Amino acid sequence: MTEKKLAVIAIGGNSLIKDDKHVTIDSQYQAAKETCEHVADLIEQGWEVAIGHGNGPQVGYILRRSEIAAKTAGMHEVPLDVCGADSQGAIGYALQQNLQNILYQRGIRKKVVTVITQTLVDREDPAFRSPTKPIGSFMDEAEAQRRQTEQGWSVVEDAGRGWRRVVASPLPKEIVELETVQTILERGIVTVTVGGGGIPVIDPGDGNYEGVAAVIDKDYASSLLARELKADLFIISTAVEKVAIHFGKPEQQWLDSLTLSQAKAYLAEGKHFAKGSMAPKIQAIIWFLEAMPGSRALITNPENLGRALKGETGTWILPD
Repeated sequence: MTEKKLAVIAIGGNSLIKDDKHVTIDSQYQAAKETCEHVADLIEQGWEVAIGHGNGPQVGYILRRSEIAAKTAGMHEVPLDVCGADSQGAIGYALQQNLQNILYQRGIRKKVVTVITQTLVDREDPAFRSPTKPIGSFMDEAEAQRRQTEQGWSVVEDAGRGWRRVVASPLPKEIVELETVQTILERGIVTVTVGGGGIPVIDPGDGNYEGVAAVIDKDYASSLLARELKADLFIISTAVEKVAIHFGKPEQQWLDSLTLSQAKAYLAEGKHFAKGSMAPKIQAIIWFLEAMPGSRALITNPENLGRALKGETGTWILPD
């Protein structure tokens, strides 16, 4: 990379779907526009930017449409890795068009591009032996057993609501298009990449890549991206303005800052950060700061990004 300041920002699902009443494409586009206003603030302050994003709801919608079309119209089903690629293209389109427009309106002559990104995972990752991530529609037991037998799906009964497919969530090992992303960023072009954690692929042993049915944590993938790019700043944009310890309890405490050691200690205690929400964000930042000891990390919500960069809010995680 050049000597320019580089920030990697991981955009959470709340930046694209605010609630269950705003799930249409138009609603998602407008939500992306609001988020891009704040990303543009970052760019206006002189940062080069790479953007990662989640895709949980979107990839689920694509998969469900595929399943419904197969049942009602005899259409072919779309594999999960292809659904991930579809979501990268659609979300990337909304982000890059909005951000490009906003930059133009502000008189900033900068281009934005989306890279459809594959993320290499280890085919021997333990997650493949214990799939936990539910995807797709609910099924009755007969269909679930048929899918398990004929297609090798892992299925579980979901609290009396029916049966669902579950897939693995392996750790990201390598960003396949990393060199391409580096080249684009060096040209000063804002880059949307590792969407949804990247399309999970394995090397079957012959040096080729092969898509697998899995989901990758977007914060983990964005952390890997930030480490590989040697970013100066890693931002996780999420639903809360700050990080809290003892969250939801009478002794809850919002944090303005944390050292790396403090973040490790709080995470190890296992009682402060929920496994499905804040814990992976803290872990992603720990990995980043361990690899990049001179860098910083920030957690805040999109609307407070500008204020957080001025030190007015958000939670900063800093080297020891």
